[in-house]
Amino acid sequence: MYLGKKVRLERIINRENGRTIIVPMDHGVTIGAVEGLIDMRQAVNDMAKGGADAVLMHKGLVRCSHRNAGKDIGLIVHLSASTVLTPTGNTKTLVGTVEEGIRHGADCVSVHVNLGDPRERVMLADMGRVADSCANWGMPLLAMVYARGPQVSNGFAPKIVAHCARVGVELGADIVKVAYTGDVESFSDVVAACCMPVLIAGGERMDSTRQILRMVHDSLRAGGAGISVGRNVFQHPRRIALIKALRAIVHEDVGVDAALKIVGE
Repeated sequence: MYLGKKVRLERIINRENGRTIIVPMDHGVTIGAVEGLIDMRQAVNDMAKGGADAVLMHKGLVRCSHRNAGKDIGLIVHLSASTVLTPTGNTKTLVGTVEEGIRHGADCVSVHVNLGDPRERVMLADMGRVADSCANWGMPLLAMVYARGPQVSNGFAPKIVAHCARVGVELGADIVKVAYTGDVESFSDVVAACCMPVLIAGGERMDSTRQILRMVHDSLRAGGAGISVGRNVFQHPRRIALIKALRAIVHEDVGVDAALKIVGE
């Protein structure tokens, strides 16, 4: 591994335990400005205050969220996009380059691939090109890989999720983000098939804080490397406290009940 990539990875993943807390904030392109991300500078400040390791966003938002003071936080620039206004929303297209990420001061770039989509081949080809560029520049690559398409009956099925993780690592990702399969045993199989750090996505808004904390806790027990969770974090009514609680679980191995107390519930 090039030294540059190693240095950048250590701004995203804790070098002591190999774990990370990433908060994606790329939702605006997909669904428009959402609650929790109206004031981007405040949103990033809150994530840094709580102790998140990195935030993830599209290149244009970096201008609206740069921090001049306070705790530092890693930056991941997302290169894929689509909107809910099109009937082909699961087909992601590249809207940025690794070089743009470098110019914006990114510590990592990310791409999104939906396996099973009719234009899966285009997304796979895009990821291959981005991975090559990342290798040339010493830039870490995070791959978000999900199964979404007409032939996918259950995108959370363990074998399907394991396939997603394997595609990410085989095409050159340094970090892979996939759906959580729902239990420790099945997610252990996903992690075992992927030699790079595996993160879980947060998915749709959850019913309770305990549910969020339990999912994160169990994914770590299965060998996961942490989380990349958006709406369940930045839309939480006590989001700074929630990040502190998640940090206690991910980086200090605190239990769910103790973490819940940190949130104040």
